[in-house]
Amino acid sequence: MDPERPPRDASRRRTLAADLVLERGFVRVIELSESFGVTPVTARADLDVLEREGRVRRVHGGAVPPGAGPDEPRPEREPTFEEALEASVVPKRLIGRRAAALIRSGQSVILDVGTTTLQVAKALRARPDLDDLTIFTNGLSIALELEPEIPRFTVVVTGGTLRPRQHSLVHPLAGSVLDEVHVDLAIIGCNGVDVRNGVTNANLPEASVKSLMLRRAQRAVVVADASKLGEVHLGRVAPVDAFDTLVTDAAAPGVLIGELRDAGLDVLVAREPERS
Repeated sequence: MDPERPPRDASRRRTLAADLVLERGFVRVIELSESFGVTPVTARADLDVLEREGRVRRVHGGAVPPGAGPDEPRPEREPTFEEALEASVVPKRLIGRRAAALIRSGQSVILDVGTTTLQVAKALRARPDLDDLTIFTNGLSIALELEPEIPRFTVVVTGGTLRPRQHSLVHPLAGSVLDEVHVDLAIIGCNGVDVRNGVTNANLPEASVKSLMLRRAQRAVVVADASKLGEVHLGRVAPVDAFDTLVTDAAAPGVLIGELRDAGLDVLVAREPERS
């Protein structure tokens, strides 16, 4: 899969991508990106278009022929928290700041586990104007990040069973605190945001807790960098219309942003501040 000259025309590029999927049975996003000289975000957008046309079926990490069985290919290994922390650092930092800007003094907030939500926590700490926040979290890394702000912030850890890969607390008992509260705002992380399949996560235990968090909040925000748009994973959290807002970064494809907005989601794009 090494064309001598990457196709510039999007239609031609997508036709070649569809042919490769049929020929190989499974093609990864990164392979299309490297072969066609486009970003992974563009490669994902190409596959999304092909799926809407019925020419491929999107799966985690790439695409298979439209008639391929549901068991192939297998999902890739879930990355650890530390591995995820190293990926897309700048976009996640910008998303964190944009999401933190939605929070006001005196509010109660659920802050879900994740590397993007960790950036939200860092951004909250950096806001001296905030006071009297109550923050519930199932992320040990987030709780430790926020600890120096006590008593300016009240930090409540949900409890539950520890998942060592993500330093997250899940069922059983993760709902014992959440069942007793109703908060102003929930900020939820994820592994995928897709118009048809909704907000999804790579593992079922965390997806279940995220769904509970969503139900305990007056408003809900999902935070996801551009690489997660159009992705679908094992555990479904909720349809996109269960959320009020998506905060993503400037690399997100316009076509996907448009589809999500058409579905009723308010999409905020986090950007670098303009220099004067």
